[in-house]
Amino acid sequence: MSFTIGFDLDMTLIDPRRGMIALFDVIAAESGIPLDGKAFAARLGPPLEQEFARYDLPSATVTALVERFRELYIDIVIPQTIALPGALAAVQAVHDRGGRVIVVTGKYGPNAIAHLDALGMKYGAVIGKLWGEGKAAALREHQAEVYVGDHIGDMAGARQADAMAVAVATGPISAENLAAAGADVVLRDLTQFPRWLDSYLLATVH
Repeated sequence: MSFTIGFDLDMTLIDPRRGMIALFDVIAAESGIPLDGKAFAARLGPPLEQEFARYDLPSATVTALVERFRELYIDIVIPQTIALPGALAAVQAVHDRGGRVIVVTGKYGPNAIAHLDALGMKYGAVIGKLWGEGKAAALREHQAEVYVGDHIGDMAGARQADAMAVAVATGPISAENLAAAGADVVLRDLTQFPRWLDSYLLATVH
């Protein structure tokens, strides 16, 4: 049996919020800009550039902040990040059933890879810096038939790629709003994923 499942990263597979807040605090202290790390952590999903743009900063300043964020990320955020409930088992469930895992995320690719490696999550490919419907191109390229995410943007990407949109209500968006955004399936969290995957594979001929 051959199949590919795509996963989002932040608040789908991992919870990096503690480290994100700490990193924003460091950059705020360095730059003198009153960055709100807690607010950022509460709405993870959209590209980092959009977050810094909230402060009505010149584009050159936004670019510099993004670069500094990425420079500090490995040392500050990676050690404070945890796997969300069921994430390791969900990824392993795909491998155990003969499938391939890809991660399609808005996060900078090398940092996404560092997270997965640190937590021991096996993957076939990681495609970073994609958001919303922009994720569809990677999902189509890798022939992902399912995409799992926690954000309305993830549901848009899955629908655009004609992939089954599986939502987990572990991020900033409620289960009701994820369903309204086009999710085919809404799970409480990834602890429910292996059982759902079995039912999906049983109903699908590969």
